Amino acid sequence: MIHIEPVQRALTWDALCSASFWRGVAPQLHISGISSTAEATPRQSYERLAQRMAKDGYFGDGDDAIGRMAPLIGEGVTQCIGMGLPAVFAWVYDEPWACYERLRPLFSYFLGADYRPLPAFWAWHVDPKKGETGWKPHRDNRHDALAPDGSPRALTCWIPLSDANPLNSCMYIVPAHMDPGYNTPAGMPEPPIPAFAARALPATPGDYLVWNQRVMHWGGPTSEFAERPRMSMALEFQRGDMPPIMQSFQRGAHLPVMPSLLEQASRPDFGMRLRLIARQILQYQHMYGLSQELANLSTYLLTARTLDT
Repeated sequence: MIHIEPVQRALTWDALCSASFWRGVAPQLHISGISSTAEATPRQSYERLAQRMAKDGYFGDGDDAIGRMAPLIGEGVTQCIGMGLPAVFAWVYDEPWACYERLRPLFSYFLGADYRPLPAFWAWHVDPKKGETGWKPHRDNRHDALAPDGSPRALTCWIPLSDANPLNSCMYIVPAHMDPGYNTPAGMPEPPIPAFAARALPATPGDYLVWNQRVMHWGGPTSEFAERPRMSMALEFQRGDMPPIMQSFQRGAHLPVMPSLLEQASRPDFGMRLRLIARQILQYQHMYGLSQELANLSTYLLTARTLDT
């Protein structure tokens, strides 16, 4: 279970609505300050990546530019945690979005040129000193994840912002061909997964992992012997020629309806980023627990009329 500190009382909710406040929090990062970055070419061939996706349901690769941005984003995550806020607030900055923009050719290859980002993202700060763990074993989507031919309709891309290893909760995945429940229909009970099937995936900044949304995966438990927390982020994508996988999320009739898909060609503006962050906190509460104070803050951000850019 991820532990989230109460939001510090000295930190006003109005301050969180100001881009100038966030620029002061992490001056190494930007808000509407960097243009779209050049697109990256995978280090492995697309043929090899496709083979890995078809057999294992996932693959890993790397990019030098992401490797330069990732530690800077990690510093932003640390600042968020220091203020008593969840790590997901690091998505207020340009750099997380820019990392995924570099991977457009990759997502286009697997999902088609008209693929769309989903309003489904997160960031983690998993602290061994607090005995924290990553998210429990789960599948991102058992219903619309795969086309009839087994190709992915939706993908998740996970990027480490710090070293991730078995001591500080790296990712674990059960390769598709070793998973007896991989093709179990949604709503049906799954057979148990053999313990030996789990594959640890250590990673460092500059790496990224991509999996289809039917594979079983999780963040492992931490060890008291880990040297530092594991920080990471993830964003989900789907094909553009199918209905939105995610329905418009609305927690209470008084809250605004949020988009079911994001734009591939443009980043959300500052105000939309804050609202999307609030949405993530509410929609992923089943994965980490949710304090009433954080729920109230999220509702405030969703309904705030004044957002200072």
